Amino acid sequence: MDEQLKQIGERLRGLRDVLDIPVSEMADTIGIDSEKYERIEKGELDITISNLMKIAHKYGVSAEELMFAEAPHMKSYFVVRKGQGMSVERTKAYKYQSLVSGFVNHHADVFIVTVEPKPGARTIYKNTHPGQEFNMVLEGKMELFIGGKTIILEEGDSIYFDSTKPHGMLAVGDKPVKFLAFTVE
Repeated sequence: MDEQLKQIGERLRGLRDVLDIPVSEMADTIGIDSEKYERIEKGELDITISNLMKIAHKYGVSAEELMFAEAPHMKSYFVVRKGQGMSVERTKAYKYQSLVSGFVNHHADVFIVTVEPKPGARTIYKNTHPGQEFNMVLEGKMELFIGGKTIILEEGDSIYFDSTKPHGMLAVGDKPVKFLAFTVE
């Protein structure tokens, strides 16, 4: 994962350089201080998918370009075969597989997210992003935290919610949870 963080940081720095964006403006875009943002560009600190999406939206690039260094090319349709979507392991516990990365100007981001269990973990990182989100559990069980509420979702369950509310999740039990995450602004 360290190499992925460095590559994402390099792409963010490249975007900032090309568009002549000050560090402080990029930091403000995702609601952190400039020092933390500089650590992201150096690959020393992780950045959430939602924050990558905020930057991508504001500066007119795709989140996939920032995550995978690949620009989408398809305009009529884009097929992802089972297990073949571009993926990034954001932390040891979270893996995101993009299902729309090759489609130009997609209006939603769709991922299969796999979350590894963290036995005994009770602290959860919550994030926010503009728009709304739909999650459907494909395998396993998770606790989803949204704006002060805890909701248990099992295989086949789904939820649609306001993603401007702080939200995060944990895998329940000793097996990973795999779910479809669909975000729209």
